[in-house]
Amino acid sequence: MNGITSRGAKALALAALVASTAACGLPRSGPNKAEIFKGSVLQQGDAFVVSVNPRVTRATAVIPSFGFSSAFLNAGVVGSDTINPGDTLGLVVFENVRDDPLLGNTGQRVSSLSEVQVDGQGYIFVPYAGRVRAAGQTPEGLRQAITRKLDTQTPDPQITVQRLAGDGSTVSVGGFAGSNGIFPIERPTRLLSAMLARAGGVSIPPETALVRVTRGKQSGKVWLQDLYNNPSLDIALRPGDKIVVEQDTRAFVALGATGAQNRVPFETETLSAIEAIAIVGGLNTNLADPTGVFIFRNEPAEIANAVLGRNDLRGAQRMIYVLDLTQPTGMFEARDFIVRDGDTVYVTEAPYVQWQKTLGAVTGTAGAANSLANITTQN
Repeated sequence: MNGITSRGAKALALAALVASTAACGLPRSGPNKAEIFKGSVLQQGDAFVVSVNPRVTRATAVIPSFGFSSAFLNAGVVGSDTINPGDTLGLVVFENVRDDPLLGNTGQRVSSLSEVQVDGQGYIFVPYAGRVRAAGQTPEGLRQAITRKLDTQTPDPQITVQRLAGDGSTVSVGGFAGSNGIFPIERPTRLLSAMLARAGGVSIPPETALVRVTRGKQSGKVWLQDLYNNPSLDIALRPGDKIVVEQDTRAFVALGATGAQNRVPFETETLSAIEAIAIVGGLNTNLADPTGVFIFRNEPAEIANAVLGRNDLRGAQRMIYVLDLTQPTGMFEARDFIVRDGDTVYVTEAPYVQWQKTLGAVTGTAGAANSLANITTQN
């Protein structure tokens, strides 16, 4: 009888020790599922906790939208022979006289004017013809203009005009392009994609590359993949355009019972919840509770109202989206739910994990107590 009483007392003492140890708070990666739900607005908290379903997925499927304005899209292709300020021209004048030519020495019927620079106002200077407007004209148009001015001074002049590569018809390419520098707009490189190819493509994964074009005070950018997939985005370039290849800076934070806890950059233009979990090594099979996958986000009011079926919310709202991977459609919901920049993906620990930690702490405490008792008895 005394033995039974003694065992009962030990059991009660063990239960009390387990309870007190659990109450002291054991190490863990974050709040458990019950604690997160207690933070719900329904529990006088400050966050809306929402289970993910197809309607919620559609309402929250917002990704950055980039593109070019109509000013970029409607600009026609620059003529490959159009002369611009800063261009360099080569002029050759053939005179139909042997003696006393207008431009050359006696007996010299051919006169060459190499590397004639078009000034900032778009003019060139030709001896005996004076200042001639060159910018905006083709070599043929400029040839006719010079011919008209010289025709009254020398009989039937024959003139050729060649547009050489010049600073006036160039763009700059920088950032994460294959090579940075100044590149001329030539017949093969009059479109954005062709100029990028001329610059060696990009030095970062194409899936995370953005291409920004600045023209004067206007600027626009597109995903590199969209540029390749949508020909309408392949804009015509203009002299002076600045092309910069940027890397996507979006990222999410993974915490809790995942394979890794870190700030993780996006690897693609769109990222689903299941892909985000996979990137960090999936769920930790020894710790994770697959019914407690949470995504924390500050949601704009218009999206929060759509998700909750309301119209009275104002300002950004704290939202917690819940994914249960054990449900029949749980994996599909996680595959379709879009993770956005700044999200926190948090996986709770399974309930038994905390129980194991408690038992481990109790076992360790009891072992330490027995050792201390033995030492005391021996002394």
